[in-house]
Amino acid sequence: MNYQQITTDQQLVDICAHFRDQAVVMLDTEFVRTRTFYARLGLVQIYDGEQLVLVDPLAIDDLSPLWALLTDTQVTKVLHASSEDLEVFQHYAGVLPTPMIDTQIVAAFLGHGVSEGFASLVERYVGVSLDKGESRTDWCARPLTEKQQQYAAADVYYLLPLYQALTQALSDTQWHDAMVEECGLLCRKKQWVKPDEAAYLDIKYAWQLKPQQLAVLQTLAKWRAKEARRRNMALNFIVKEQNLWKMARYGIRTVEQMNEHGFDKFEVRYHAQTLIKLATQADKTPLAKCPPAITRLVDEPGYKSVIKAMKEQVQAEADRSGLAPEFIGSKKQLNQLMTWVWREECQEDKRPDLASGWRFRLVGETLLTMIPNAPGASSSSRA
Repeated sequence: MNYQQITTDQQLVDICAHFRDQAVVMLDTEFVRTRTFYARLGLVQIYDGEQLVLVDPLAIDDLSPLWALLTDTQVTKVLHASSEDLEVFQHYAGVLPTPMIDTQIVAAFLGHGVSEGFASLVERYVGVSLDKGESRTDWCARPLTEKQQQYAAADVYYLLPLYQALTQALSDTQWHDAMVEECGLLCRKKQWVKPDEAAYLDIKYAWQLKPQQLAVLQTLAKWRAKEARRRNMALNFIVKEQNLWKMARYGIRTVEQMNEHGFDKFEVRYHAQTLIKLATQADKTPLAKCPPAITRLVDEPGYKSVIKAMKEQVQAEADRSGLAPEFIGSKKQLNQLMTWVWREECQEDKRPDLASGWRFRLVGETLLTMIPNAPGASSSSRA
């Protein structure tokens, strides 16, 4: 397995020009995500069946030729389990590979689970057992060892025969167009960023709080999200989410109270006064402007019987189609469909996964008939 290291701007220009003449390239990244909000890009691997390169983003000043390759619609980019790779590209370049095929998604349409690993698929379809011993390496450390580079190169070298085997198998099924659609859906989801004002909804047990307390939690969670991005630190390394919840729930407004409730000493040292000031200001929010109380979907009347019937329908479709039930409609996706009907009045611009595309054609249309209308909703609005 031969590879070339790309460490200069000119080398990158030349190799990307070569790859833009190809129809398909294999693509992968290595990155580090420990205490940071954004992953740190350590390596980019590309392979077209003839040339395999390891692009060193730490050594190259101008990565724009790489980003141009990603957006070249004449070149299909193939990745495996691309979710985090897409996040890296979105952060560093503001672009995503287009068009993109994810072999994990291809495998899912062949009846594999939704998160089938690269090594297991390579062993099954290519007959090669991969060494994953370097998976936890520090890809931003330099120099990289020969073993590390071989490991990284293998990820795209064996991706090519895997891609060829999977797409050949897929060609004997009805799922090609759905696969392309699903890969596009994944990219669209990665481009959507939840607004900071909604960050409080991700805090565990937020549903237990009253509107006035939610106003405090919303203010604190919004500040933490902005601070995490500004300092490029993981959210819980700014302030633990349970401590934001405690401030809202128990009215913690002094350093002494923070210590009593077990706040981290660094949280108190660096952020106590800011948190106290923000919470005190949020206490004055007029009730009419506070976030509404959160009613969990599971607490809605009839939820358990409806979700049970929907799961059974998805399982029946899985048995018929050969797809994994969690790929057709996970519990999260079923909940999103129920939320769309019960709380979002089936708004066209908010259609969830099961109300559009191949999932809707396969099972979503039937699932919608199983969800009782919310008060004031009409069945015609679900079409």
